[in-house]
Amino acid sequence: MGARGLTGRLLVAAPNLGDPNFHRTVVLVLDHSEEGALGLVLNRPSATALAEPLPDWHDRAAPPAVVFVGGPVRPESAICIARSDAVGGSDGWQPLFARLGTLDLGRPPAEVGVVIDRLRVFAGYAGWGSEQLEGEIAAGAWWVVDADPDDALDAEPRQLWRTVLRRQRGALAAIANFPADLTVN
Repeated sequence: MGARGLTGRLLVAAPNLGDPNFHRTVVLVLDHSEEGALGLVLNRPSATALAEPLPDWHDRAAPPAVVFVGGPVRPESAICIARSDAVGGSDGWQPLFARLGTLDLGRPPAEVGVVIDRLRVFAGYAGWGSEQLEGEIAAGAWWVVDADPDDALDAEPRQLWRTVLRRQRGALAAIANFPADLTVN
């Protein structure tokens, strides 16, 4: 896999992944390089309403309008993924892939410089050191699949693990029906 081979792709946790931080998660890889990888868990909504910390932005939030748990690294930090039709970046929005980009939440909406359609805010992120993620993939902890641009803003995030697996071909699609607790099978 090339240095940036996973950027913009999804990591889907295999049922045997032992880390409870990633049980049945779907992670959108935002950056992948020789130094490591950074991604956001897309299917862990919290109970914190987005209107509480970000009253200027909550009207653009994709449902459910809550802060998401983006991963176990630096949970006090926030990363915002936003959808825009803008072609290039601005002072407040930087494109990533498809119509998605990162949004500077420190700016009021009028100062971002692009029209933001929908957004989602993540507390924390998932991070891997050099070659760590590649090792986890080789060990079978993650499946790498193509992302749909709407995955990051899915209205039913708790179903995203199954949704992503169901649209795959072959055996991966069947895994979507695995019970949450494999010992109850």
